[in-house]
Amino acid sequence: MGVELDDTDLTILRTLQQDCRIGLEQLAQACSLSVPSVQRRLKRLRESGLILREVALLDASKFDYKMTFVVSVELDRETLQQLDLFRKRVRSEPQVQQCYYVTGEADFILVCAAQDMADFEALTHRLFFENSNVRRFRTSVVMDRTKVGLSLPI
Repeated sequence: MGVELDDTDLTILRTLQQDCRIGLEQLAQACSLSVPSVQRRLKRLRESGLILREVALLDASKFDYKMTFVVSVELDRETLQQLDLFRKRVRSEPQVQQCYYVTGEADFILVCAAQDMADFEALTHRLFFENSNVRRFRTSVVMDRTKVGLSLPI
């Protein structure tokens, strides 16, 4: 990791994982520190790369993207160049919410959002059918979003 973390740093990180909009005064109070001390620690945590981004988690049910799909993708060739090409294509596709390079039968697992089945079919054409290196893909339709988040248990 390279950065020494004390209990106060961990408290800051845990608190931010729950609500990154918390005010500096509230965060300082939760850590029993002054606001300038919390600001210095936050700057160090951000500059060290421990905090990658601070984003808003949207309620998918309130938007047109009502459907979520988990897709396992098996590539035909796994050269470094082919892997990088697939990663680049996936990163540029806004409907792909998450992408994992994995071991096992699949090479990648994707979490994708779509407005409906027709929208998902169009996505599969862009990502898979138009890519001659995709051997096969398998799709699971998400029935319920039981837990959504990326918090680490620190």
